[in-house]
Amino acid sequence: MRHLNRVVFSLLVLVATTASAEERANQESLRLTLPQECYAVPGVKMSIYFDNVVLTKTPDAFQFHVKCQIGTAGKRSWAVTPTAADVGEHDLTITVTGPNGKPLQAASTKLRVVPANAGTKRDIRLLIVGDSLTHGTLYPNEIARLLSQPENPRWRMLGTHKPKSAAKGVAHEGYGGWTWQRFVSQYEPNPDGTYRKRSSPFVYLAENGKPQLDVERYLREECGGKHPDFVIFMLGINDCFSAPSDDVKAIDARVDAVFKQADILLSAFRKAAPQSEFGICLTTPPNSRETAFQANYKGRYPRWGWKRIQHRLVQRQIKQFAKKEQAKVFVIPTQLNLDPTNGYPENNGVHPNAAGYKQIGTSIYAWLKSRLEETR
Repeated sequence: MRHLNRVVFSLLVLVATTASAEERANQESLRLTLPQECYAVPGVKMSIYFDNVVLTKTPDAFQFHVKCQIGTAGKRSWAVTPTAADVGEHDLTITVTGPNGKPLQAASTKLRVVPANAGTKRDIRLLIVGDSLTHGTLYPNEIARLLSQPENPRWRMLGTHKPKSAAKGVAHEGYGGWTWQRFVSQYEPNPDGTYRKRSSPFVYLAENGKPQLDVERYLREECGGKHPDFVIFMLGINDCFSAPSDDVKAIDARVDAVFKQADILLSAFRKAAPQSEFGICLTTPPNSRETAFQANYKGRYPRWGWKRIQHRLVQRQIKQFAKKEQAKVFVIPTQLNLDPTNGYPENNGVHPNAAGYKQIGTSIYAWLKSRLEETR
C-alpha cells in the first residue's frame, strides 16, 4: 500500500510539473502584443480581434478579458462604437487566461477617442504608398468616404495610380507585389504600362544617367509642388512573406533588411516634405482559415508560417517606429481592427474581402482624425 501511495504521489507530482511546464510554454509563446495607442471616432465602430494580438494556432483555447471603461468584449473580439461622451483617453488592458482560468499574459494600450469634428474646415493632402492591399483601392475608397462625411476636413489624395475601382478623387501609389526596396530603387528603362514592369514613382534618371531616388521631383512633377500633410505606408507583406518561418533569427534578419530600406524611403520623404506626418501601418494578420492558404499556395506557405512572421514583424514595427512622434512618425494599428475570419474571403490568405478592407480604412481614418485633433 505504501508503495502504491508513493507511485500515486509521484504521478501527481509529474502531472503538476507537466502542467506547469505547459503553462510556462503558453505564457512564453503567446507573445501578447499591443501598440502603445489605438484610436476611435464617435459613431464609427472599432474592434480588437483577439487572434490578431497573440501568437497561437488555437486562440479558442484561451480566454481574453478586456478591462476598459467603454466597449464590450465577446469571445473573439472587443468592440466599441463611441459616443461624444466617450471622447478622451481610456486605459485598455487585455488579460489572457488558460483553460484553468489562470492568467498567462496581460498587455495594455491607450484608446484615444477623438472628437467627430476633428479637422473640420481644414484642407489636407494625403498620399498612400503600398502594395496589393492598396492597389485594390477598397480601403482608400473607405478613407475617402469617411472623410467626406460632415464635420471632416476638405481632402485631396495625391498619387499617379487611379485604378478603375477608385472612387471619385481617390489616388495612391499602391502596386501589387511591391516592397519598401522596390519603391526605393526600382527603375525600368522599358516600361510596358503595367504595374509589374514600371519604375518606382519616386525613382528618376539623374543627370549622370543613373537611377536616383528623388521624392522632391516626384512632389514637384506629380503633385503640383504640393507637399502631403500625411503620408501613409502600407508595406511589409511582400518584404517578409518568404522568410524562414521557423527561425526567429532569420525572420529578424529579413526585418532588419526591410527597415534599412524603409529608413531610406522615409528619409527621402522627410527631406522633401519636412512638415509631413508619416503613418506606418502595422502589417495586417492572415486569414484564419488554413484552406485559404492552401487555395493560394498549395502547401508551400501555410497559414501558421505567415502568422509567425507577421506577428514578429508587428512586434518589430512597434519597437522600430513607436515613440517617434517628435520626428512626426506614427504607428497606425491596422492589424487590430481586421476580422481574421469574416473580414476575409474563403480562398485568399492575405487579401481581405470588402468588409475587411473597410475595417482597414476605418483604422487609418481614426488615426488621421487623432492627428487632426492633435494639430488643431
